[in-house]
Amino acid sequence: MTISNENCLSLANRIGRVRPLDEQAMQMADSHLANLTKPPGSLGKLESIARQVAGITGVIQPDLSKKAIIVMAADHGVCEEGISAFPAEVTPQMVMNFLSGGAAVNVLARQAGADVCCVDIGVNAELDHPDLYKRKLMHGTNNMAKGPAMDHATTVRAMLVGIELVEELYSKGYRLFATGEMGIGNTTASSAVMTVLTGCPLENTVGRGTGINDERLAHKIGVIRRAIETNNPNPEDPFEVVAKVGGLEIAGLAGVIIGAAAKRCPVVIDGFISSAAALVAAKLSPDSVSYMIGSHLSEEFAHGQLLKEIGLSPVIHMEMRLGEGTGAALCLHLVEAAQRIMKEMATFDSAGVSRS
Repeated sequence: MTISNENCLSLANRIGRVRPLDEQAMQMADSHLANLTKPPGSLGKLESIARQVAGITGVIQPDLSKKAIIVMAADHGVCEEGISAFPAEVTPQMVMNFLSGGAAVNVLARQAGADVCCVDIGVNAELDHPDLYKRKLMHGTNNMAKGPAMDHATTVRAMLVGIELVEELYSKGYRLFATGEMGIGNTTASSAVMTVLTGCPLENTVGRGTGINDERLAHKIGVIRRAIETNNPNPEDPFEVVAKVGGLEIAGLAGVIIGAAAKRCPVVIDGFISSAAALVAAKLSPDSVSYMIGSHLSEEFAHGQLLKEIGLSPVIHMEMRLGEGTGAALCLHLVEAAQRIMKEMATFDSAGVSRS
């Protein structure tokens, strides 16, 4: 693919639209929270979320009732190195499971009143379904252990896919977004991205993914080390890092995050792969971190450190490591709880309760 100056300018324009949070709105949220019938700060993270959402949206009681979990699906050429417990064929099979409503994220999304938007950004199969967002850029990335996973132009376009999807959903009334993913081999790409962008040693960034044993874990570390040495990505250039050792869904989710921030919408970050995308977004647009809500602490080995690198504090810890957007789906309940506190809880004056 030839690099398009138009695409680069379009991406830069969207990144430029991300602004700091609205301080006045957050002060108004603080005042409102202080007047509610409770000791100051006693609702902990619910109050923090309420304040953050006010700063994101500019109002203290926004309507976040239309929620979308965007699941980016793509394959990884590095799977030919035998780094996963599951074959690559599982990716398209799971995409069809999402579309039929049978995956874990579908169940949890229904409970949370959210819609699952499944995107084929790079699955190595021809898929067809009326509810599938067809945005395929490649039939899976190239094997990063032998060369770049994709070129710069494809990386830029993948980020634009995420941004443009958020803009499309925003035009339909969606105001709260969450990230999800599917792609056998994507913890390998995510660990590589984390290693290069943070400088953390590989032994601290690589986990068991789908549940590999000690022997395959050592092999996975070796493959990632070879990929980084072969491609030598510049850690100061997030585009280059994602292009050389990342994945299409990682780039797409980075776009989702930037797109949500540009539209002043909160975006709930799922697990390890989504957090790798969040790290990329943070490197491209530091202000975008303020629009992210860290949903949960995954059991994937390096997730806690990755969240610290971004500057996110997970809301829940459920010992989960599935991905798909499942942790983010659970966190949507807590975002709604924070909003209900702001809208429905009585003040000291309205309830006739003494402050002291």
